[in-house]
Amino acid sequence: MPTTPTTESYGDHPSTIVHRWEPEGGGPPAPVAVLLHGGWWRDLHDASLMDPLARDLAEAGWAVWNVEYRRTGTDGGGWPRTLEDVDAALARLGRVLTAAPDRYDASRVVSVGHSAGGHLALLNALSPDTPVTEVVALAPITDLERCALAGLGEGAVEPFLGADPEPGLHSVASPLHRVPIGRPQLVVHGDADQRVPVEHTRAYVSAARAAGDRVEFSEPAGADHFAVIDPGHPAWAGVRAHLAR
Repeated sequence: MPTTPTTESYGDHPSTIVHRWEPEGGGPPAPVAVLLHGGWWRDLHDASLMDPLARDLAEAGWAVWNVEYRRTGTDGGGWPRTLEDVDAALARLGRVLTAAPDRYDASRVVSVGHSAGGHLALLNALSPDTPVTEVVALAPITDLERCALAGLGEGAVEPFLGADPEPGLHSVASPLHRVPIGRPQLVVHGDADQRVPVEHTRAYVSAARAAGDRVEFSEPAGADHFAVIDPGHPAWAGVRAHLAR
């Protein structure tokens, strides 16, 4: 039977919670996957979007932290609070790893973020307190100014950054302009993505590599925005193969 997650708080807000999945079976210390869901940072979506991946990874022997965070809407999220929540969750994970070295493998902590979660995963890698050793970014949002100009996500950037953001804030909040991230990365983005254009990711990968980051890029043919978080899709099979190496 699949592992059942437990839920813990890492902050005072109702949305500062993490759903923890323990790996099935015993054995050596487990690698850890941190899941960060997408949804254009809006409170219409929550961490349950990543439950299928959490279950799949737990069944494969991973410990999984499926992180919730404050989102825009009525949840109190936005810049920089949403990223601060993710940073706080990952800092807590670091303390857990230190306290339980026989249970978790601190040398293999992979942050897996989809869409807006990919944006948060890439920026969290810059935090001095993150225990993350590698980032897997699935159809990530990497260029907030380009998204804002195109009105992507039904205008999602404005409620995230504010109606009148300070000059330069789009760049500060965009992984494209924060490279090098300083962690190895696997970036996966389908060429049929209807929500975040793959051209954004191609530009990010080029910039990250030019800045010195080690980035592996996969562009699955025919994959749309959600195929990359479908455990039955070849795009996710490629991620699993990468993680198994």
